[in-house]
Amino acid sequence: MNFRFSLLVLLLFGLATGWTQQQDAPKDWFHLNMSEDGFPGVSSQQLYANVLNGVEGQPVIVAVIDGGVDYQHEDLDDIMWKNEDEIPGNGVDDDGNGYVDDIYGWNFIGGKDGENVHYDNLEVTRLYKKYKDRFEDVDMEELSKKERRQYDQWMEYKKEVEEKREEMEQNVTIYGGIYEAVKGLEKELGKESGKISLKDIQDFESDNPLLSRSAMIVANMMSEGNSFQAIVNDLESAYEYFYNQYNYYYNPEFESRDKVGDNYGDPTERYYGNPDIKGPDAEHGTHVAGIIAAERENDLGIKGVANNVKIMGLRVVPDGDERDKDVANAIYYAVDNGAKVINMSFGKGYSPFKKVVDDAIKYARKKDVLLVHAAGNDGKENFEDNNYPNDRFLKKGLFGPRYADNWIEVGAVNWEGEEEIAADFSNYSSDNVDVFAPGVDIYSTVPGDEYRAMPGTSMAAPMISGVAAVLRSYFPDLSAEQVKEIILSSVDKQTQRVRKPGSEDMVPFGKLALSGGIVNVVEAVQLAAETKGKNRKNGRYFGPHSDKEMKKDKDQATP
Repeated sequence: MNFRFSLLVLLLFGLATGWTQQQDAPKDWFHLNMSEDGFPGVSSQQLYANVLNGVEGQPVIVAVIDGGVDYQHEDLDDIMWKNEDEIPGNGVDDDGNGYVDDIYGWNFIGGKDGENVHYDNLEVTRLYKKYKDRFEDVDMEELSKKERRQYDQWMEYKKEVEEKREEMEQNVTIYGGIYEAVKGLEKELGKESGKISLKDIQDFESDNPLLSRSAMIVANMMSEGNSFQAIVNDLESAYEYFYNQYNYYYNPEFESRDKVGDNYGDPTERYYGNPDIKGPDAEHGTHVAGIIAAERENDLGIKGVANNVKIMGLRVVPDGDERDKDVANAIYYAVDNGAKVINMSFGKGYSPFKKVVDDAIKYARKKDVLLVHAAGNDGKENFEDNNYPNDRFLKKGLFGPRYADNWIEVGAVNWEGEEEIAADFSNYSSDNVDVFAPGVDIYSTVPGDEYRAMPGTSMAAPMISGVAAVLRSYFPDLSAEQVKEIILSSVDKQTQRVRKPGSEDMVPFGKLALSGGIVNVVEAVQLAAETKGKNRKNGRYFGPHSDKEMKKDKDQATP
């Protein structure tokens, strides 16, 4: 949840006394360099000005598995991947890949009739529903040991869903009331939100105590530099957040999968969905795509981290939790249609069909495709069983790998403050998060030819995908494994103690990520120039789970 929403509630209930507006970051801060510019960006501005100036690379397809991409955006339209073997709109699978009219990618959460899934349950709600009929009124004496373990797990699901649903119901009432009060203030003033000034609020008088209280708090917030329009927008967003949680995320009665028309009981089914890669809400995926590869030469809104990129859109993530089956199929589609990097800015706490996703990851590994995944925004430590998808395979197999060496897990850094450099929301782990990248106040593309700043590890992951695309473009002989190795080996090491996300504890930055640093594309390119391709020939693998001696040395070196 946006921390600003929480503060707003405190203000409106008289439990806080002030509102501090943070100074804005430069819109291009993530392109900058700490040593030259004072911002911990990826150094892409320096890369194109001083290192790759005049150097030619080759095109690289980057798949964005997300909630949708606005392929018509002014800063993305010319860099979208197009399936040249498919004839648009003829209703025929011209290239025989199993997907009809897949011009820019594919939508795995849509139906053949064009209908799309917008909202969905969280995975914990789906698991609660799955076992509800089996265990709700069961006689414990009739259960086997295995069934009792399942029952205990179901009780945990039940507790989480019912407690969250009750909490969300209360928040819907609270935020709905606050929002209506502020909208009532707007109505009494007789002006549009964007035209209401601080003086209008200060001069407002009413016999209604709720309106008077609202005016006093809003005046206090506006005196700190917040516009009335921004306050209304934040309240509306907060209300919608809790409304969706109550009505969709934690609502066992809500079901949306019937819109897709697949056999959901068959997790290996491949061919379903529709070609609408934008869907009903493409804000998140469009933002991600812009970070990776927004056109660098058109003098519009922003420049992406990478040039020479074609963005493939794969719609998998609803407003709710993505489903394992869809994630796996998006990976297969991306690999089979030429993607060399796959960005995955999503995640969840449960994965009932993890093996299906593991098999897709192994397929990508076999085909030399790099997967980049956001670590999550819970301000917590990631383990192998609390954040999915991840790089640990459920079953090792006789000779197969235990971990995916074509996987990079990404945390987020802030743009100001040496001790506060790790974003307070970012997940972390010295074993299960590989590297950090810019993820606060990231200005990028959103639908309708617009631009907006957004936070999250969802924004940090495409930084890494962009860097990976640069390496795969200018050094095409490097394997996915080597690209990962280079990115992690060329970071800007952070030796200071920093505030651990989600707490007040101070820890060495090395406790937050395996590499102990922030991505640096200039250093990565320089290291790539010294590296021989292909697979495992240079003996310098940096992977977190393959080199036990490296891990041992790191543990001994960390204070």
